Amino acid sequence: MTLHQRPSLQDVPAYKQGKPAAAGASKLSSNESPHAPLPSVLDSIQDGLANIHRYPSIAAPELTGALSAQFGIPAEHITLGAGSVEVAAQIIHAVAAEGDEVMYAWRSFEAYPSLVRIAGATPVEVPLDAECRHDLPAMLDAITEKTRLIFICNPNNPTGTVVQAEALDAFINAVPRNVLVVVDEAYVHFDRSAVRADGIELFRKYPHVAVLHTFSKAYGLAGLRVGYAISPLDVAANLRKVAVPFGVTDLAQRAAVASLAAIDELSVRIEEVVAQRERMHEGLAAAGYPVVKSQANFVWVDAGEATVELEAKLAAGGVVVRAFPGDGLRISSGTAEDVDRVLAALPAVQEATA
Repeated sequence: MTLHQRPSLQDVPAYKQGKPAAAGASKLSSNESPHAPLPSVLDSIQDGLANIHRYPSIAAPELTGALSAQFGIPAEHITLGAGSVEVAAQIIHAVAAEGDEVMYAWRSFEAYPSLVRIAGATPVEVPLDAECRHDLPAMLDAITEKTRLIFICNPNNPTGTVVQAEALDAFINAVPRNVLVVVDEAYVHFDRSAVRADGIELFRKYPHVAVLHTFSKAYGLAGLRVGYAISPLDVAANLRKVAVPFGVTDLAQRAAVASLAAIDELSVRIEEVVAQRERMHEGLAAAGYPVVKSQANFVWVDAGEATVELEAKLAAGGVVVRAFPGDGLRISSGTAEDVDRVLAALPAVQEATA
């Protein structure tokens, strides 16, 4: 006799993190910061170690207060989770019931389909356009009476493309007010485009917008797991109901507060990541690879059927990346040495095919 299990989970793949790298290789598979934590952040964590026998504050008043001051938004709109992916899961559970539809572009953040299915809702995937961008007209056409939630990953993971401000504003204005639009801005700190949509301003303007941010990428706290949502008050109230109790540790809260206070130092590091991203893009483009212009901390090589072959070449050159067989490669922006390895591992296309 076998144990009863939930049948629908057969269609849910386990999330796979980026491949690890051997000693001396460049791990560019997880969009992590290449920089070690700031001394002030480490000090804040050290100060909290003596209290790890106590539960953290669920309300996290220091962190929500700091975020409230930064954005000029009442703290009641701000809710936390163990990374923005956990907050995304909270939103799905809070908004969508069994049989409801949750829409997102595809390919986009690979956790979206699993999170939707785990919640019992129905995923609706709208293909990206020919330039690896959100196809907003197609997404509008895909809205039905069952649509409850739409994710806009901006910049998009894994392609790095952005939705222009005017286009996203028009899209949100056209979405029915009973459908929540979530602007997932996990990579917003790396966006240097002149057309960037501002999720916070869209939240201020429209009653059916929520915004996701994370401390994992630009702030370099991937190992501590802390993210947050800024959402309408009724949504925020329900996010607190579905959140895992004590999901954001005291150490994570302390590190996040310290990171917000050290934004000038972090900005220097962010600019270094952006500079290496641009160098990698330019080098790959000059070599003839179908690399997409990115505004995140990675580049997307639209390699299609050549994806596995290129992944193998990079691995042979000491570089571990995130491969999506049949679609492309996502290569995180690392140090100058990391980017050197990437460019050395992939010869010019004419050389590779000679």
